[in-house]
Amino acid sequence: MAEPEKQKAANTWLSPQLSSYFIAGGIAGAASRTVVSPLERLKIIQQVQPISSDKQYKGVWSSLVRMWREEGFKGYMRGNGINCLRIIPYSAVQFTTYEQLKKWFTGFGAKPLDTPTRLCAGALAGITSVCTTYPLDLVRSRLSIATASIPLQASATSSGAAQPALASAYHTASASARPVAATVFSPQDLTMWGMTLKVMREEGGVRALYRGLVPTAMGVAPYVGINFASYEALRGIITPPGKSSVHRKLLCGALAGSISQTLTYPFDVLRRKMQVTGLDALGYKYNGALDALRSILRTEGVKGLYRGLWPNLLKVAPSIATSFFTYELVKELLGAS
Repeated sequence: MAEPEKQKAANTWLSPQLSSYFIAGGIAGAASRTVVSPLERLKIIQQVQPISSDKQYKGVWSSLVRMWREEGFKGYMRGNGINCLRIIPYSAVQFTTYEQLKKWFTGFGAKPLDTPTRLCAGALAGITSVCTTYPLDLVRSRLSIATASIPLQASATSSGAAQPALASAYHTASASARPVAATVFSPQDLTMWGMTLKVMREEGGVRALYRGLVPTAMGVAPYVGINFASYEALRGIITPPGKSSVHRKLLCGALAGSISQTLTYPFDVLRRKMQVTGLDALGYKYNGALDALRSILRTEGVKGLYRGLWPNLLKVAPSIATSFFTYELVKELLGAS
């Protein structure tokens, strides 16, 4: 390659426009997840809690009140720090990859940008972003459920038969009355770095941080593809020239997120199940994604694949709306087209 061509290629990857995509995507991700952090945590708890107990988190409002009563504002934000740490690079990589793939697939404007191209670009962008940040997502899931008062099962190595217990033991005062979770998680474990070390130490090293990656990638690819394609299609309908008000832009994002999440939600449930399968106290033991799918269908039926869907839809609509709106706003402020 000639020297001018090499310089041109380097400038393409380090261009201000590309940097604007990356910065705007990161800010959009952080803003969108912080806004809906309580609902995000509630979704994870409802996805992984055992179904054979009267101590379940049931209902959105009652569960949020219970979370506040037991853990306060920290309960709403539990896991949000690592979620933002994950979502900033995740969202930045996703938006940047999508913008670049659109250009490459259309020959930098030489060919029209159709729906199949948007779907393909979005799917590849989703796979790229999830593979780069998956360990942070797994640790965030563990932190989200670690202090929730969901019923746990004692591990096989515990003395006596398995007994139900509450995971809010970390907040109890009496050491003699501490349930199973109190022995599962120490205060040091309830940090980002502490939980990461615990997973690596007890569940198979670095490989354990990628448990559930395959079903996650399978779910993220169509989800992100549908999300981007739906958003751009809806923009053409809801925000025609001269009618691009804030509420119209937010509506586009909310509808796009709701459509894509509903269609791909079972993959999200499988991902969470796989991520917590190493927690003996929850009683989940799966030998892969297919085993998890068969087990859920056998014990809970099809509805087991949609546990937590309602709070998730309440979360997705404002989250995706905030994400797309913030991305477009920051990108415009940075001068990127």
